[in-house]
Amino acid sequence: MPDVVVIGAGAVGAACAYYAARAGLDTLVVDRGSVAAGTTGAGEGNVLVSDKAPGPELALALLSRDLWLGLTEDGVGGGDGGFEYEPKGGLVVARTPHELAALTALAGAQAEQGAEHVVVPADALTDHEPHLAPGLAGGALYPQDAQVQPALAAARLIRRGAERFGRGTLMLRTGVTVTGLLRVGERVTGVATDHGDILAGAVVNAAGTWGGEIAAMAGTTLPILPRRGFVLVTEPIREPLIRHKVYTAAYVTDVASDSESLETSAVVEATPSGPVLIGASRERVGFDRTTSVPVLERLARQAVELFPVLAGYRAIRAYCGFRPYCPDHLPVIGQDPAVPGLHHACGHEGAGIGLAPATGHLIAQTLTGAVPDLDLRPFLPGRFQEAHR
Repeated sequence: MPDVVVIGAGAVGAACAYYAARAGLDTLVVDRGSVAAGTTGAGEGNVLVSDKAPGPELALALLSRDLWLGLTEDGVGGGDGGFEYEPKGGLVVARTPHELAALTALAGAQAEQGAEHVVVPADALTDHEPHLAPGLAGGALYPQDAQVQPALAAARLIRRGAERFGRGTLMLRTGVTVTGLLRVGERVTGVATDHGDILAGAVVNAAGTWGGEIAAMAGTTLPILPRRGFVLVTEPIREPLIRHKVYTAAYVTDVASDSESLETSAVVEATPSGPVLIGASRERVGFDRTTSVPVLERLARQAVELFPVLAGYRAIRAYCGFRPYCPDHLPVIGQDPAVPGLHHACGHEGAGIGLAPATGHLIAQTLTGAVPDLDLRPFLPGRFQEAHR
């Protein structure tokens, strides 16, 4: 009987399990698929502060960024088995003076919370990215932005957590589907699965896009919806054409949008193995995985408009994933007020990779009764249940 069962072996679930084991809790991760088989495996691995509005999510992102750095020093991200942590920084570019003014104002507000940035005038953009298109109005460079290989990160967190810390242990069971939650009175005491019941002291819902379904099993409400996004992948490029994660200021607007319709904005970054990743699209179409050639065409066109040099290279594949979207664009972190023993760690939309360590760290603190390092009130699941009532 573990102290904790974590539902979901994506980046957030892996981080919850890792920090719970570090805190001395015997932890079991269950997933109906394999490690990182859901949203995590379809992500780009963003560890960003640049796209976070001032407030609770930016505070969460800054904490998480510091924890990512700590993980690289803890043996999780280092050596041949690392997760390709790249502290390469992010460059946000503005196409018009109006966009540049809005971007500069946002960066100034973010700086008040500790987000570092440097305003880059138009004539200095190519000093940072030599292949950028001419005619841009300027930008902002965020040195704290980074990137990881998301599937490797999730796997390494679980593997490292499974190595005994001298306190808690971590175990993994894949191919196990949760079919219900076990209860004694109002309290959750484990999970029912297609491989039998698992008793536990607490359950963490880290099911990502399917977090709302797990909550419904307990009779509670989380309005998490899938938001589809495509990523286009180029052939390997020997010459390092792109130095940072580069995206247009419109991306920040798209992240904060509530629209159900298609939105695309150029996001371009290189990878250590050579291919360039091109995003980003957002649309609410349920769990439809149909490849949309028009969306891919838009992504390719916007990428070439930002980096004309990419027109000389081929796109070799594309993939899609489903971001777990919450209406207020904040993740759900903390104990369910209506269901003792059930904790939620889901609804991070497109920021789950970057916010995973902070989420796992905070969940472990709540599980052990420690005072959380951040005020969890903006993230607590009760905010949706109150609205539902």
